[in-house]
This record gives sequence, C-alpha cells and structure tokens, in this order.
Amino acid sequence: MSQFTLADLERRVKTRAKASADKSYTRQLLDKGVAHCAKKFGEEAIETTLAAVGESRKRLIAETGDLLYHLLVVLKARNITLAEVEAALAKRQAQSGLQEKASRKKASR
Repeated sequence: MSQFTLADLERRVKTRAKASADKSYTRQLLDKGVAHCAKKFGEEAIETTLAAVGESRKRLIAETGDLLYHLLVVLKARNITLAEVEAALAKRQAQSGLQEKASRKKASR
C-alpha cells in the first residue's frame, strides 16, 4: 500500500503553484482564479458521484484522486491549509455528527 498522503499532495500542489504556467497545470488553474478552480472542483465532484453509483471501483478511486487534488487547489487558491481543515474537523470530534449538524442549523437561524 502506498504511503502517499493528502499532506504529500498538498505539498505537491504548493510546489507546482510556484512553477511556471507552461510547465504546471496547477499554476494554470490558479492563474485563472478561485472561481475557475471551484468550477473544476465541482466538475470533479460530479464525475466522482457518477463513478460512485455506476462505474467500477477502480474508476471511483481514480475520480476520487482527481477530486482531492482539485479540492487542494481550491484551498490553495483561498490560502487555506489542510492543517486548518483538519483542525476544524478535530473540533467536531467532541460531539456526534448529528449533534454537530443540528448545532449548525441553530447557528444559521
């Protein structure tokens, strides 16, 4: 099993963001702005969803990789780190998912 992690992917995105656009797809995406990055992420989310319900396990794994990559590009475009997302998730661990979701509904009223 591979030891490649999301932290490794985040580092790769960060490195590729510093490269020139003629050599880096990541840089090309970032140069087009957050809205473009978010659109690409949305497209990958749809492809992943379709793969989940109608395609092979192998295809779903591949689409999930694309989705995670594009999510990290969106986060990079917004200057949000994976560690910040992990910290937010850690705060949620003190309560059940149902309790956490209910608290968000109350806060938005």
